[in-house]
Amino acid sequence: MPALNHTASDCPTFSFIRIPGLEAAYIWISIPFCLLYLMAIAGNSLLLILVRADQNLHEPQFYFLAMLALTDLGLSLTTMPSVMAIFWFDVHRIGLDACLTQMFFIHTLSSVESGVLVAMALDRLVAICAPLNYTRILTHSSVVCLSVAALIRGVTLLIPLPLFLKNFPFCGANILSHSYCYYPDMLNLACGDVTFSSVYGLVFVLCTFAVDAVFILVSYMKILGTIMKLGTQERNWKSLQTCACHLCTVFVFYLPLISLAVLHRFAQDTSPILYTTMSNTYLLMTPVLNPLVYSLKSRQIQAALRKRFWVQRVIAGE
Repeated sequence: MPALNHTASDCPTFSFIRIPGLEAAYIWISIPFCLLYLMAIAGNSLLLILVRADQNLHEPQFYFLAMLALTDLGLSLTTMPSVMAIFWFDVHRIGLDACLTQMFFIHTLSSVESGVLVAMALDRLVAICAPLNYTRILTHSSVVCLSVAALIRGVTLLIPLPLFLKNFPFCGANILSHSYCYYPDMLNLACGDVTFSSVYGLVFVLCTFAVDAVFILVSYMKILGTIMKLGTQERNWKSLQTCACHLCTVFVFYLPLISLAVLHRFAQDTSPILYTTMSNTYLLMTPVLNPLVYSLKSRQIQAALRKRFWVQRVIAGE
């Protein structure tokens, strides 16, 4: 993880947003953030362990879940140093290269997560609309291909962004609007003509999040149409239950994403406390809630948890 800097250098440095007037309470404010990061790291690590260790979870939908947990773990580890350094050590400055590195990982991992959600929607689509062809369509190789495609798309589309910013001069106070480096935020601080970079950023959003959201919406329209043809209300309910975890995950991912976009565009003059809380919620909500959603809603994950903790109790008893 890139190091944070106190001192100025030949390269421009940036200042993370702080909460004016509450500096004395930073230690107390850090407690809920610290707990949320610990929950995110522990929860997603546990999901990875369960999927790897339990043979009953060696299915496409849980492989995608492991990929989702891995991206959430990466997001948490990417932002935790800068966020916690502000509260614990009052370190609020970061160099250009470190900031660009953090920005690259944040946006790449967010793009990968969006792609994984599309793959999970495809999994539910095939499972409900073509159950007899499920094992033929979603093989281990197709799961790997979909996961790698999501990663390649994110990396390929994101590589130009730090290169654009690297070539811009930065002038002024260079105060970021968040506790982490965010592309639109950095672009607003750049001097010179940023039209092309701004348009490319919009193209990136349209080619990833917008396209993915449309595919997920169309998939669930198709799923809903198939479920309505099943006949009995009980069968309809059971079919919808298999999609519950994924639907919750989609809402958990897109709601903070849309909220941050609206916040960044229209709410610059709001309370600093509200602004900081909402901007950090964008990157904390998904990693924290995804493990909870699957632990509470997925019977297979619940069974794997009971099995693992039962085995540990038996070993401890011996």
